[in-house]
Amino acid sequence: MSEEVAATITAVWRLESTRLVAGLVRMTRDVGLAEDLAQDALVAALEQWPASGTPASPGAWLMAVAKRRAVDHFRRAETLRRRTAELAHGLEEVTVPDLDTCVDHIEDDVLRLVFLSCHPALPPESRAALTLRLVAGLTTTEIAHGFGVRDATIGQRISRAKKTLVGVDLAMPQGREREGRLADVLAVVYLIFNEGYAATAGQDWTRPELTLEALRLSRLLAGLVPREPEVHGLQALLELQESRTRARTGPAGEPVLLEVQDRCRWDQLLIRRGLAAIDRAKSLGTPGGPYLLQAEIAACHARARTAGATDWDRIAGLYDILGRLTPSPFVEVNRAVAHGRAHGPDDGLAVLDALGEEALAGSHLRPAVRGDLLARAGRSEEASACFRAAAALTRNEGERAVLLHRAAELAQETLSKEPVPVRRLGDEPNEPP
Repeated sequence: MSEEVAATITAVWRLESTRLVAGLVRMTRDVGLAEDLAQDALVAALEQWPASGTPASPGAWLMAVAKRRAVDHFRRAETLRRRTAELAHGLEEVTVPDLDTCVDHIEDDVLRLVFLSCHPALPPESRAALTLRLVAGLTTTEIAHGFGVRDATIGQRISRAKKTLVGVDLAMPQGREREGRLADVLAVVYLIFNEGYAATAGQDWTRPELTLEALRLSRLLAGLVPREPEVHGLQALLELQESRTRARTGPAGEPVLLEVQDRCRWDQLLIRRGLAAIDRAKSLGTPGGPYLLQAEIAACHARARTAGATDWDRIAGLYDILGRLTPSPFVEVNRAVAHGRAHGPDDGLAVLDALGEEALAGSHLRPAVRGDLLARAGRSEEASACFRAAAALTRNEGERAVLLHRAAELAQETLSKEPVPVRRLGDEPNEPP
C-alpha cells in the first residue's frame, strides 16, 4: 500500500469514524457490535481501496459495508435462534432489525450517541470515558490525560462500561431522563474540545476535527435545550476559544502562545457568537455554572485588543469563584496563572504550592506553570529546570519544543547574569607542552 493511500484512509477514518459508529449504534442498539462493524468496514477499505481507488463518498462507502456486515450478523443470529428454537420448542420470537428503515431523525446521530452512552446504568466517570472513546475516538492515554488519572484506570472504566451496556435498552432518552443526562453530555463535549484544542500527544499542536465537532455539538445542544444557561455557557466558551485558532500556530505549525499571538487573526465572527451566547445565558435569569464562568474568562481575553490590556484582576476573581464552585487541580493551576498575572508571581506560586504533592502527578501542566511564574519572578535558573521537567512529561512534540526553547532561553539568561571572574597571574590553566 502506498503512503498516499494509507494517509487518505487514515484521514477518512478520522473524519468519518464517529458518524459511522453513531449511525451503527442507532441501527443495532449495541455499542460493542457497532464498534466491531465499523472496524470491519475499515479493514475492507484497507484491503480494497489500494486497488480500486478511494470512492467518491468514502463515508457512505464505509457505512454501506458496515450495514452489509450487520445484516449478515443478524441473519446468522436469526438462523442460530431458529435452530435453537427447534430444539427448545418455543423460545421467544426475535425479529431481525430492518437496517434500511431503522432511522430516528429526532437528533443528529453523533449527539444522539453522546446521550445514549451517557447512560445512568454507568458510573459518571465511566459514562464520560466511554463517550470520549466512541464519539471523539480518543485513545486511552488521551482520555486519561483529560481526567488526570492513569491510563490503566481509564482502560478499566471503558471495558466495564461496555460490559454493563450489553443487553441494556439504548433507546433515546426523553423528557426528564434526557435532562438528567445533560450534565454528562456537556462534560463530554467540553473534553472533546479540550483534546482538539491542545492535543495530548503526537506531532500536531491541535486537532481541528475535534474542536469543530465539539463546537457543532454545542450549537445543536443550544437549540435542543434553549432554557439551560450552562448549555449557552458551553457554546460561548467553545466559540471564543475556537476564535483564536488561526493565531495559535506559526507558519510551520509550531505553537504560538497567547501573549504573542497576532490578535488581528482572531475570528471576529466567532467572538461575536460567543459574546452573544453569554448574553443569552444571562438573559435566562437563572444562575450559570462552570461553563459560563469559563466563557466569561475567555471573553476577557477576547475583548482585550492587546495582551497588555487583558483584565487579569477580573480573570483572577472569576477563577476564585470557579475554584469554589468546582474545585479541581486543573482549575487551581489556571488560578495560579491568573493570580500571577494580576497580583505578581509570588501570589501565583502561593496558589500553586497550596496544591497537594500528588495533584496532577505525571502531568506537565504544573511544572510548566511553575516555570512561567518563576521566570516572571526573575528566578531564571529554577524556571529553566521546571520547563525541562515539563518537557519531559508532555507527549505532544510541538509543546515539548516550546518548553525546551523556553528552558534554553532562561539557561542562557542565567549564564549572561553570572559575573565574569577576575583572573590573577597563575590562574590560567597549564598550557600543553
